[in-house]
Amino acid sequence: MQHENVPQRARETVDAIYRSHSRHIFATLIRLLGDFDVAEEALHDAFRAALEQWPRDGVPAKPQAWLVSTGRFKAIDGIRRRARFEPLPDDLAERLAADSGDELDGEGVEDDRLRLIFTCCHPALSPDAQVALTLREVCGLTTEEIARAFLTAAPTLAQRIVRAKAKIRDARIPYQVPSPAELPDRVDSVLRVIYLVYNEGYSASSGGALMRSDLSGEAIRVGRLLIELLPEAEALGLLALMLLQESRRAARSAPNGDLILLDDQDRSLWNMDYITEGSALVERALSSRRFGPYALQAAIAAVHANAPYAAATDWAEITSLYDILLRTDSSPVIELNRAVAVAMRDGPLPGLALIDAILTRGDLADYHLAHSARADLCRRLGRTKEARASYERAYSLARQEPERRFLERRLCELRD
Repeated sequence: MQHENVPQRARETVDAIYRSHSRHIFATLIRLLGDFDVAEEALHDAFRAALEQWPRDGVPAKPQAWLVSTGRFKAIDGIRRRARFEPLPDDLAERLAADSGDELDGEGVEDDRLRLIFTCCHPALSPDAQVALTLREVCGLTTEEIARAFLTAAPTLAQRIVRAKAKIRDARIPYQVPSPAELPDRVDSVLRVIYLVYNEGYSASSGGALMRSDLSGEAIRVGRLLIELLPEAEALGLLALMLLQESRRAARSAPNGDLILLDDQDRSLWNMDYITEGSALVERALSSRRFGPYALQAAIAAVHANAPYAAATDWAEITSLYDILLRTDSSPVIELNRAVAVAMRDGPLPGLALIDAILTRGDLADYHLAHSARADLCRRLGRTKEARASYERAYSLARQEPERRFLERRLCELRD
């Protein structure tokens, strides 16, 4: 019986490695092969070979290295077959000639995804293309998932990704971390992309799960790599912000997956190691005097994280930090968050007036959290009819099942 389970265990191992390491392997194949599409094909060829061979021959001692090596050689075979009919580009010919076997277990492999992020965030690409390409190629989100996050049609998003990859190929954008002189100009787009990846993991844009720990964990890992490379204030601030938000992960949902609001969370479940590390990073970032929006958002998160219980939250400090943030990075979402802080400091009526002003301008009309916040303030004021209408609007816009269940419960409470 035990022998009969070996093929099944091997297949399960292939599945597990694909889920947890396929994008690492993909990034390394891009470095070795120099082409997104060739590397993507090589990745799938390698995993197909593993499904055929590992149940029969056993799982190799170094499965990731095996997959990289197998993918590379299968790609080389395919390229050489095509080369009978058309000449290979010089740079690709050099890659094929190089012996990369010693590189598969080296420290450089760990940095391949950071190299890939800088390639995907190259200034030759439009900001939207940078984000879409990184989410697709670095993190492995599907085109449909990215399209929902962008509020864009999937075919349009797919074309954006195709054009971005063609631009990288045709402009011969290098697959490398920029030089120290280039780094400061290149880091802003990388920070933005890392945070978007984190947010998709911290609060998935749609679907049955509230969170995707694979994505948020990857964003934090890349954030750590980035501050080793460039320990400047905003990189420190971004890592701090991600750690402080991540510290609440275990308390944000019930065992059945339902959403638990911040005030109702069991704070004993919060990750104190993340809070300590994140708070120290905030202090480092703010003491530099060169901080920006990420460090300020992290400072706000630190106030929440260091409050021993909900009623002890320093809402005056949070509101003051939002005032500074609005001067450096004005946006309707930040205005909304400040309005909620004002409501917690001064009462629901002033907060509601601020949210209504945002919605009256037409900003955030399709943002479910704006309508949900408005509904909550109306509920607290006893304006039940308005609260119900705003909750219904929020429910119609929400795409995440735990949020939809939460809004449905609120509507039921109002009806009762």
